Amino acid sequence: MMPFLTAAVLAAFVGYAGAWYFELVEGNFALLLFLATIVTGLYWVAERLWFLPRRRSAAAALERNAAARHADLAARGIPADDAKLEDARHRVLAQPWWLDWTAGLFPVILAVFVLRSFLFEPFKIPSGSMIPTLLVGDLILVNKFTYGLRLPVLNTRLTEGNAPKRGDVMVFRYPPKPTLDYIKRVVGVPGDEVAYLNKKLTINGQPVEANRLKDYFDRDAMRYFKHFEEKLGDGTHRILNDDERPAFVPGAEDFPFKQNCRYSVEGVVCKVPEGHYFMMGDNRDNSLDSRYWGFVPDKNIVGKAFLIWMNFGDFGRVGKFE
Repeated sequence: MMPFLTAAVLAAFVGYAGAWYFELVEGNFALLLFLATIVTGLYWVAERLWFLPRRRSAAAALERNAAARHADLAARGIPADDAKLEDARHRVLAQPWWLDWTAGLFPVILAVFVLRSFLFEPFKIPSGSMIPTLLVGDLILVNKFTYGLRLPVLNTRLTEGNAPKRGDVMVFRYPPKPTLDYIKRVVGVPGDEVAYLNKKLTINGQPVEANRLKDYFDRDAMRYFKHFEEKLGDGTHRILNDDERPAFVPGAEDFPFKQNCRYSVEGVVCKVPEGHYFMMGDNRDNSLDSRYWGFVPDKNIVGKAFLIWMNFGDFGRVGKFE
């Protein structure tokens, strides 16, 4: 029975992964990993408490029977074949395939689950909204404990941690569709009034310092863009502006607390509500961010991005970023 049950469970996991890959369902890797940890953990416990003791008992019985047989053969002057006994014992103690693919994988799956849920999670940058800080294809790590530990899947906060600061690069669940993860820069924290008018950023009435740099050449777009170093919070980072894009925000959606925002031909002014954050991409004219879909609630926070660990097209990009 157990081989058929295990085959059905493994087929369900493979079927879900396949449907996700072919975009037939919306995948949830955190949920998939959690279920894999639970299922393989149950098999691991059953192996330790039930299946392994039974195999050991069977091996012990085999040795007792072999010892009696050896004694009988010795009395007749016939030599015993110890190699066959050892081979038979090994086969009796060996895990069947259905335990090897469940209980045998549990320690690895558990380690990945703990690492990804509470320490660091890898992401791949899919778009150019954070150029020049992050490029398409950058593989990054996200710190999962800086903003407080959270329960996987439920995302319920377990510890307080540090509050996100202006200038942090943060991964969060996209408010209109929380199954998607987005990455942007924290521009406004709770209580801030954020104004982005005529492509100039102002926070609480104070213009954010931005020094002009040499124009940036985007290899994907094959164009030059205005390039600035912006000082936000305790650090500096670089941003881009596109003179061909208008200053106003076209097609802003309805979102919670939209009444806190005022839209005009110059741009937008928003008052950040408590427990929420205003996010913007560093590629200011090529970023779908809080100007369009609103504020990020605290419950949607995933973690703080801090390291590019690989870019297979440019190894020189590996390292920390601001």
